[in-house]
Amino acid sequence: MTDPQAPVFHAQGLTKTYTLGEVEVHALRGVDLDLYAGEFVVLLGASGSGKSTLLNILGGLDTPTLGQVVCQGHELTGADDAALTHFRRESVGFVFQFYNLIPSLTALENVQLVTEIAADPMPAERALELVGLGERMHHFPAQLSGGEQQRVAIARAIAKRPAVLLCDEPTGALDSRTGVLVLEALERIHHEIGALTVVITHNAVIAEMADRVIHLSDGTISHEERNASPRAAKELHW
Repeated sequence: MTDPQAPVFHAQGLTKTYTLGEVEVHALRGVDLDLYAGEFVVLLGASGSGKSTLLNILGGLDTPTLGQVVCQGHELTGADDAALTHFRRESVGFVFQFYNLIPSLTALENVQLVTEIAADPMPAERALELVGLGERMHHFPAQLSGGEQQRVAIARAIAKRPAVLLCDEPTGALDSRTGVLVLEALERIHHEIGALTVVITHNAVIAEMADRVIHLSDGTISHEERNASPRAAKELHW
C-alpha cells in the first residue's frame, strides 16, 4: 500500500540539458523536490528559470537528462512511451497558457473528449459547473471569451479526476480581472477534488494564494516558503 505521508512526486537530481547547435543549454541543474497530496504549490520564476521544463518532466511530457522522478511510488524515469501515455491519461490534468480547444466542438464536447477515455471520470456537465460554465456548455469556443475558454480547458483537465493538476501560466494570456476568475476556478477545483495542484507563473501576486511557493532561478531551486494564511483568489489583483 502507498504510504499516505509519502510525497506524490519525489524528484532527485533532475538535470535537463538541450543542445542547440554547438551551444548547450542547461534548463535544470540538479533539482530536488517533493510535492504532497492536497497542496496548492506555485513554482515562481522568470522566463528561462526552468519552471516549464520541470513541469513537463513531472507530467511525463519530457524526460530528464539525469536524475529520477517517482510519482505515487511509480518511477517515471526510464518509463517507455506506453507507460508515460497511461500515466498522463489516468493521473495528470494539464492546463496550458493557450487553451487548445477544438473549435468545431462545443464546450461540453471538448470536455467529453477526456471523459470518454478516462477510467473514472466525473460527468462532463459537472466539470463545467465546477468552473462556472454550466449555462455555457453548448457554446463553441468562438462564442466564449478568453477566460471562459480557459475555464473549459480547466474543466477538461479535471474531468478525469486526476491525482495531479499541472498548470503552465494559466493566466498568462489574460487580463487581471479575467485571470482572477480563472484562479477562482482553480481554487474551487482544488478544494472540490483535492488534487495536488501545481501552478507555474512569473506573476508573484499569484504566489499569495499558494500553500507553498518554490522559487526557481537559472535551473535551480533558489528557495521556498510557506504561506501561513494563503489569500483567496478573489483578493488578488495585479
